Amino acid sequence: MIGLLAGYGLFPIVFAKKCRHMGIRLACTGIRGEASGELAQLADHFQWAGPAQLGKIIRFFKANHISEVIMAGKIHKANIMHKPWKIFTLLPDLRTIRFWFSRNRKDNKDDSILLGIVNEFQRDGIHIGSALDYCPEILVREGTLSKRSPSSLEWEDIRFGWRLAREMGRLDVGQSVAVKSKAVLAVEAIEGTDLNIQRAGEFCRAGGFVVVKVAKPNQDRRFDVPTVGSSTIRGLHAAGGKVLAVEAGQTIILEEEETIQLANQLGITLISLTDSHIQAA
Repeated sequence: MIGLLAGYGLFPIVFAKKCRHMGIRLACTGIRGEASGELAQLADHFQWAGPAQLGKIIRFFKANHISEVIMAGKIHKANIMHKPWKIFTLLPDLRTIRFWFSRNRKDNKDDSILLGIVNEFQRDGIHIGSALDYCPEILVREGTLSKRSPSSLEWEDIRFGWRLAREMGRLDVGQSVAVKSKAVLAVEAIEGTDLNIQRAGEFCRAGGFVVVKVAKPNQDRRFDVPTVGSSTIRGLHAAGGKVLAVEAGQTIILEEEETIQLANQLGITLISLTDSHIQAA
């Protein structure tokens, strides 16, 4: 049996279904307000926990004799860190309070927080693994996935945006940027890719912009792996965007067939590239 710490989105459900298909028993903690209730039917053991109940989460996995936990799904960081009166609304347990005020964490960037959580689990003998060890097939393959290919001007924006997105990842700020005519429209930060795309649409009413999403340098595949799916395509279309360029072999594409079909229906270009494509240009 393995453990699943589930946040928002389709990814935890995809992983839980893959475990069931492989005959792997699953103990799942769903983060309240983030995870889907469908996980309760997919797991052998299930509990809800608040995002600030680290002690409760670890005790649950230990009680179920879990030695490996997979983290999947998004936790909306802004709803935790910058929520008014968070000490009363989140009701953090003692372990979370000790973790949050630890002097070992130099800042509150995503990687700093997540690596700190990994260390908390390891203190109790629980290893944090990667979902990609169980379902590597969800990583996007290289090539133009949609029927529509980028125009020459869109290629220029892809190359321009790729280098910017790579640098933003290096700084652990975000994974995606939106550009039009070699001008930056929006850069992902705490809000996530979907809201970054929406904001780009607000600044580019003419539409036709490009979104580039890449992994961080030395991406830790245990968490925060770039992920796209049909909801990304819908959001891009609604905002007026035309191209989504992602990193091949480093980006998760959920429900690939449905996502590509939707991109074709909406006239969106979906393309998966590597650094070599950018460097060769």
